[in-house]
Amino acid sequence: MDETTVLAALAPRLRWFAAVGRAEHVTRAADELGVPQSTLSRGIARLEEELGVALFVRAGRSLRLTREGRTLLRAAERSLAELATGARDLAGDADRLRGRISLAFLPTLGTDVVPHLLSEFRGRHPGIRFDLIQDAHSVLLARVRSGEADLALTSPLPEEAALAAHALGEEELRLAVPAGHPLADRVDGLPLADAASEAFVGFLPGYGLRGTVDAWCREAGFTPRLAFEGGDTATLRGFVGAGLGVALLPVSHREPPPGVVELPVSSPRTSRVIGLVWARNRAASAPTRALRDFVRRRRRPLFADRVTT
Repeated sequence: MDETTVLAALAPRLRWFAAVGRAEHVTRAADELGVPQSTLSRGIARLEEELGVALFVRAGRSLRLTREGRTLLRAAERSLAELATGARDLAGDADRLRGRISLAFLPTLGTDVVPHLLSEFRGRHPGIRFDLIQDAHSVLLARVRSGEADLALTSPLPEEAALAAHALGEEELRLAVPAGHPLADRVDGLPLADAASEAFVGFLPGYGLRGTVDAWCREAGFTPRLAFEGGDTATLRGFVGAGLGVALLPVSHREPPPGVVELPVSSPRTSRVIGLVWARNRAASAPTRALRDFVRRRRRPLFADRVTT
């Protein structure tokens, strides 16, 4: 099949194939796309017929990509990301006050940091709309690499050739303990090693803070004994307040909730760098560039509203 014929067969079904390839399940992909399952199945079968290769191995309702399918999926995702960037460029460059930005960020930043940033930015560019993504650190980076997210606010900052990162500020973490806990009166601070025998509530694997907290505990000479794991800071803080363990958590942006005391850690230094991440070699739309420049030039400290006393 010549190149023109391949493109004619592939182009109309590129998004369908990519959705099925990511999910490896026709029903879930059909739900995501909003098309009938039968229509999607016929479209994929027709694509395989026209290309002359099997893209999937079928096992009941589930699918598994073949080698050829994996190759095509990588190319499809790159192509779709470039098309999305081009479409955003057209909208954004025509009028810098219009367009959409896909912003990914850590759940711990969703309570105050991201809302305050976007409120300030929308005051200058009210016509720009946002697609917001909250997820674990590893997922955020994957979305930036694939083009699903234009920018990500995350920590730790990646060190890889494909991604650019700009540090925006440091966020302090404190040891949250239940009120009435034997450590609760150590308001002037304590070494993390003093909590070595405590049960911890912590973040799930894949969250940036999970690896960071584990590293701090190793530096303090112990491995934390985890009683509960979760992905939401407010939930973990609630578990602390219920007396189910202690936790290293970002400093509350207001006063800690009733039943929780936040203690400064004297050693090791428990703060992490939060930064903005984007794909180094992908052209950014005008709205994305405007947000990136706004955040990088913002004079007010990123965590100015956090309680630090």
